[in-house]
Amino acid sequence: MAVHKKEAFTQKEQDLAAFAKALAHPARISILKVLALRNECICGEIVDILPLAQSTVSQHLKELKQAGLINGTVDGPRSCYCINWKAFEKFMGEFSFLFNKLKGQNAKACC
Repeated sequence: MAVHKKEAFTQKEQDLAAFAKALAHPARISILKVLALRNECICGEIVDILPLAQSTVSQHLKELKQAGLINGTVDGPRSCYCINWKAFEKFMGEFSFLFNKLKGQNAKACC
């Protein structure tokens, strides 16, 4: 049986991995593009734009919301979502720091 050892990694490493995982599907990238373009969106409009079923879009929205990348409110049958820009700024800075640190550790090409 596999044992999860997330606790062996720092919270920052775990957060970066969760952020990357939330972005690791093309449908989620498309959803973020739609939200950025409109600044706010109703789930039904996203379903009209993407070639996905309502339930699939809802699942992707759930993943993005759990990762903190979007904020959302439910008003009866309508759900409105928008991008959490503070989360994006945080992770953009942390990824930049990580990439710069990795590059600085060994900038020579190995292959």
